[in-house]
Amino acid sequence: MANKSADVPIVMGHTFTGHHFAEMNVDRIYMDYNATTPLEPEVIQVISEALQDAWGNPSSNYVAGAKAKAIINQSRLSVARMVGGKAEDIIFTSGGTEANNLVLHTAVEHFRKKSMAAEQGQYNGCTGLPHIITTNVEHDSVKRRVEHLQMDGKADVTFVPVSRVTARVEVEDIIAAVRPNTCLISVMLANNETGVIMPVQEICQRVKALNKQRDQLKILLHTDAAQALGKIKVDACDLGVDYLTIVGHKFYAPRIGALYVNGPGTRTPLYPMLFGGGQERNFRPGTENTPMIAGLGKAAELVISNLSDYESHMRSTKLYLEERLQAVFRDKIRFNSHYPGSDILPNTCNVSILGPTLQGWRVLSTCRRLLASVSAACHSDTGNRPSHILLSCGVPSEVAANALRLSVGRGTTKADVDAVVEDLRETVHLLEEMY
Repeated sequence: MANKSADVPIVMGHTFTGHHFAEMNVDRIYMDYNATTPLEPEVIQVISEALQDAWGNPSSNYVAGAKAKAIINQSRLSVARMVGGKAEDIIFTSGGTEANNLVLHTAVEHFRKKSMAAEQGQYNGCTGLPHIITTNVEHDSVKRRVEHLQMDGKADVTFVPVSRVTARVEVEDIIAAVRPNTCLISVMLANNETGVIMPVQEICQRVKALNKQRDQLKILLHTDAAQALGKIKVDACDLGVDYLTIVGHKFYAPRIGALYVNGPGTRTPLYPMLFGGGQERNFRPGTENTPMIAGLGKAAELVISNLSDYESHMRSTKLYLEERLQAVFRDKIRFNSHYPGSDILPNTCNVSILGPTLQGWRVLSTCRRLLASVSAACHSDTGNRPSHILLSCGVPSEVAANALRLSVGRGTTKADVDAVVEDLRETVHLLEEMY
């Protein structure tokens, strides 16, 4: 199945060759960059150097340990600069899932501690269960965690639905959901299936104004920026968030992550989920994974230096892809990533080719060259059912069932686009003849 493409080696950033596809005698073209990205050569180089030269424990004083510590410090600064923060605002994690869980854990724990203080007359508010506001199109690492908190009776959760016209969450709907016991609002910066960019800055502005008027606990603000980083400018200070999730393998870094926290433990609470040797200022203990942190730092530097070029290339390539699809399939095409009044990621094209035999999974499993997915990789266990994200955005069920998520990358060329569109044209013809 094409949606297992993340397990296949990548050559030149987008084309796959080798024994995996030898029987097909054809190069495969990768258009699933929202699922994962290959490592940039410069990133591989710094990882290799760290493996060889900085193998020491960063908490040690000998040369290899000191080298490791210096690499970690430099990477922390680079990651901070990428998101408009300070080095001390960055906590390294195993990935985005851990970072998101750490924020949700912190919000509930902070509310609990303030509730205890309120019972002793030291604090106003914080009665009942902590209340979390999020949307109905979040990544599973947010969605499933808050569902678990709700099931266990540890939190109340409001899932604010996105507009079925714009596929964005409306600011007023978020504000209307606020209660006296609201402790956290978590809204992703860009959706991984539709590419829709959420109004996080406007939400933060409104909530900060609310916070000034509230006697109760301050509402904390979080955005999962996994899909936005490396594609559009992301500045945590401009957005106004307290927490921002960083996921390396979405911007040509290794599978490691980080959490931006606006003054961890001082301006903004942060409570560890793990306890150990005191690394990461006790917020996330465990001996640091120096080579992967080095790779994350290098990838961040590349984003800082080249973001405008990356964005421009991906945008023009995606527009060319959409033009070619429209020209070939005409009235049989439906773009699920076009919404009036909404900004869309420069690389994301969610599209359905209409027809009773053209379900997304069937098209992808028949394509000779295209490697893509029908929805987010974290939803791969949902079988052939339409994406709940698309259904939530107002896409009809029969259209959502045919969806293909095509996401281009830094190395995707117009020749790749031409080959993919021709592959789709041949596949559609074949499927319509077969059924």
